[in-house]
Amino acid sequence: MPSGTELGAGHALGRVSGRSIVGGEVPPVQDEAEALRLSRAPGFHAVNPMTGAVMPVRFIDATPEQVQETCWRAWEAFHEIGERPPADRARLLHAIADEIMGLGDALIQIAEEETGLTPVRLTMERERTVTTLRLFGDLARKGDWVRAAIDTAEPSRRPVPKPDVRRMLRPLGPVAVFGAGNFPLAYSTAGGDTASALAAGCPVVVKGHPSHPATGELVARAACRAVTLCGFPGGTLSYLQSGGARAQAIGVEVVANPCVRAVGFTGSFEGGTSLAKAAAERPDPIPFFAEMGSVNPVFVLSGALESQAGAIAERVYGSLTSSNGQMCTCPGLLFLPRGPAAEDLLKRIGEPMNKALPEPMLSARVRAAFVERLAVAQGAKGVQVWAGSPQAGHRAAGEAQRAGEPVLCSPVLLRAAYDVFKRHRALHEEIFGPALLAVLCDGEEELVDAAALIRGSLTGTIWASGTDAALAQRIRAILEQRVGRLIFNGVPTGVEVCAAMVHGGPFPATNAPHATAVGPFAIERWCRPVCYQNAPEAFLPPELRSGNPLGILRLVNGEWTRDAVGKKPGP
Repeated sequence: MPSGTELGAGHALGRVSGRSIVGGEVPPVQDEAEALRLSRAPGFHAVNPMTGAVMPVRFIDATPEQVQETCWRAWEAFHEIGERPPADRARLLHAIADEIMGLGDALIQIAEEETGLTPVRLTMERERTVTTLRLFGDLARKGDWVRAAIDTAEPSRRPVPKPDVRRMLRPLGPVAVFGAGNFPLAYSTAGGDTASALAAGCPVVVKGHPSHPATGELVARAACRAVTLCGFPGGTLSYLQSGGARAQAIGVEVVANPCVRAVGFTGSFEGGTSLAKAAAERPDPIPFFAEMGSVNPVFVLSGALESQAGAIAERVYGSLTSSNGQMCTCPGLLFLPRGPAAEDLLKRIGEPMNKALPEPMLSARVRAAFVERLAVAQGAKGVQVWAGSPQAGHRAAGEAQRAGEPVLCSPVLLRAAYDVFKRHRALHEEIFGPALLAVLCDGEEELVDAAALIRGSLTGTIWASGTDAALAQRIRAILEQRVGRLIFNGVPTGVEVCAAMVHGGPFPATNAPHATAVGPFAIERWCRPVCYQNAPEAFLPPELRSGNPLGILRLVNGEWTRDAVGKKPGP
């Protein structure tokens, strides 16, 4: 199979090398012996899920030496970045956004071929990616995010003089980012984890996802051009190809490398818990932030069910089938009070489901997991397939890939009574894909009890009218302990990038319920508080110096102000 350069500059893949980017550049091939070694090195190909065709570029797994070099270069870059003003980081993040936009339609084309996601969805995701980069650029420039606090000395205090104490958030060091399979742009090479880490002053080592390696490399190259244009060290961002025989080893090597000081992961529960364990078992354990799946329960209460069945059905179906159910916020559980109104709602959801054509899944591996989890749920005694078909478009994943056929699946609506849901723990787990389990409850107490059975999730949704207020309050109080975001009379898909957003939740949705992966507060994952006591001005970071040269908002002796320390307030 040809390399990217052999395809020619006129081909959309012509800019892709298929190799890792170490310290800002693809290492040059020194001689024929190295070229021969590369041709025999562990590698892999992306597969077009819409056609089942193997894509032409061969990608080569990063070697142990490249992992080591990449992490070391990131460590060197960390110390150099620390000497630069926040405005420089802001300029870098805006430049990365500009370079990504400069890739034009070629980026969307390649991402579509590698993931099967539509151009409309990918264009929206690109917009979200660049918006996030610019948001964190502005956050870095403003500087208030460091939570600076100053308590000045009181030498005359008795019986013990009070020291001068100053505190702020400081970056941890190089951050490893594991790209997500279902978001090739917004949660991958230059997504929210990367943007927030760079804004904090942390270089980034990206472990690329094997489902979209060309997309990842193109974005990484764009980001590295911005790094060079802005005069940052090459180790500011690197990209490791990973998808062949060494894929699992590369992940472990990155997490174990002593230069890496924190990790951001979006993926499966099994992968997240395994790598989190590796991070915790290091001689110096490091923070590991993992998003690992979510059931996103939806509760529809009687008043809303009676008055809004049509609108609820339409919106729930649209949310469930968005990107063919392959988003972390797609609804997976639907709780309803039993009765004619519930039957009407399920009929309204089921009708378009029965007519739906199979659509691409992200990869044969994702579809295989979907089919397996569907079989487990359907096999639970008392569960019915109410609409759609578990088999439509579901040839065995390996068989479809060997035959060069599309990797497709169709939406499915399952149905069970509350006692069945309560009895079978497997029904409480995520089915990643367009599958919805409707749980019919007898009375308000079963709805409340159902909320109490929910495992940690990214979101929880309540549809309620005025007559449902008391019950909605009871369910809300329970779901608050189990989700990161509560939605009222809406759907969980569509995560707004803003300061108030929480994209996180209790285990097993994430392993860090105190954090968010979206919005400005995501930057705090890559930092820790440092206190300076009786430090001379010259030894203080600019953010904590008495004159406040950056003009940031600080908590000085209990009062929020942008003034210099000791400045008397005006009249």
